[in-house]
Amino acid sequence: MPSPPPTSSPPQLNDTSDVSAERRFREAEDRLREAVEELQRRQRSARQLHQPPCDHADDSCVANAIGNLCQSFLLSYGVRVGIGILLRAFKLARGKSYSSLLDLKQLVSEKNLIVREEACRIGLLFGGFTGSYHALRCLLRKLRKKETPMNAILAGSVAGLSILALDDSNRRRTLALYLLARLAQCAYNSAKSKNKFHLWGSHWRHGDSLLFSLACAQVMYAFVMRPESLPKSYQDFIQKTGPVARPVYKAVRDCCRGSRLDVASLSAFLVSKKGHNSVKLEEFPSIIPCSIIHPDTNSCLAHNSKAASATFRKTFPLYFSLTFVPFVVLRLQKFMDAPVRTCWLAVKGAVRSTSFLSAFVGIFQAVICLHRKVATKDHKLVYWVAGGMAALSVLLEKKARRGELALYVLPRAGDSLWYILVNRHFLPDIKNAEVALFCACMGGIMYYLEHEPDTMAPFLRGLIRRFLASRISNPGTTSNRSASYSYLQALDAMKKPKLQDNRDAETSASEKYNIESIPGL
Repeated sequence: MPSPPPTSSPPQLNDTSDVSAERRFREAEDRLREAVEELQRRQRSARQLHQPPCDHADDSCVANAIGNLCQSFLLSYGVRVGIGILLRAFKLARGKSYSSLLDLKQLVSEKNLIVREEACRIGLLFGGFTGSYHALRCLLRKLRKKETPMNAILAGSVAGLSILALDDSNRRRTLALYLLARLAQCAYNSAKSKNKFHLWGSHWRHGDSLLFSLACAQVMYAFVMRPESLPKSYQDFIQKTGPVARPVYKAVRDCCRGSRLDVASLSAFLVSKKGHNSVKLEEFPSIIPCSIIHPDTNSCLAHNSKAASATFRKTFPLYFSLTFVPFVVLRLQKFMDAPVRTCWLAVKGAVRSTSFLSAFVGIFQAVICLHRKVATKDHKLVYWVAGGMAALSVLLEKKARRGELALYVLPRAGDSLWYILVNRHFLPDIKNAEVALFCACMGGIMYYLEHEPDTMAPFLRGLIRRFLASRISNPGTTSNRSASYSYLQALDAMKKPKLQDNRDAETSASEKYNIESIPGL
């Protein structure tokens, strides 16, 4: 009979080979970790000796600056020309000349569409700032051999000299004050987020509406009593939007100041409006009656309703242009994807904004007329109060828009206050002070944009980044990835061969030396 098979098991060769393979794998991991750490130490030493790399690896510094300059110039130029063409089209449509909309000579001729110089100046402002900012950032990296917040501040301040492309000092001052308000907003949000400063009442639900009311009160007071303190273009806008004629405003100013009225010019105005002058005019009246403020309408209520509806018709094309054109130019891809929805949103936003402005005019005129029903003497403070009450119409706007409107009107209020204080010798009259203010504000704005972007309003942050046309990143949240880091990421993504291990101790040791557990890799 054949002998039975042996009962003893063969030697565990597979277990021995598995243990040996895992030991070699752990040794390879250790050597790789040491090599990567040595490589990273050398890279850190090299960075300390050389300037940090620029963000435009594919282009030279000069080519990057010129390319961004041209892109921003064409972008801002196109926005201004597009708004001008759309306003011209509304003007032709209002005159029921619909066939002329297809006539390029009437639509975009030099005679009818005078936007070339203004569009070029705006393009030079934005394009010049963008190009010079990128060039200065690269230059400061090479000279200082490090990247610090001071680079953004210095580059933004020097690039702010592009404001000289605007030849009107009033527009430069308005823009500088607007940026000052935005910089103050960023500084306050930064201090508030760090628990360093907190204004009483900043948590109010309608704090932005209150700020808008105070700014509008100053603006309307300046328009009635000190119109020279406002920019000429802003004066003309308020004058065309409101229903009261310029001679009447002059009579109101003279009355509040106790000066002699120009009876001859005021009488000529009344004759041109009514065909005759049935109002007895005095040289030193105590108050200008409603019969002079709105001579063509006897009812104050009818006059205010007519003023509101007329304002809606006059300003709707402007608001639609300001809503539609920037959206198409700055977000062309979204417009191409959903053109009908874009047009609907533009119409909806324009109707809402126009309703707000129409209500503003109606409330302002209603307060003026109500004052004349209960008082026998005029006072300049009435127009300050009327402006503040009329500003309550901002509640018709979206909540997100109220803060933007407040920060838009606030610089104009500050502009008029600046002029009045300089005129009364409370502040010195420094030539080109608005240029220095603009440069300083741009330095601060660029610092917050690059290092604390969350402190900026989303609208302003997106607008500046769109015009800068750059890949700005927040150094606090992202950093440049080295070649060794990328290599390790790719290495970790690779699937490792599954090795069988029957002992838990060896498995835990393998996980302990896993490359994914190495800090900093």
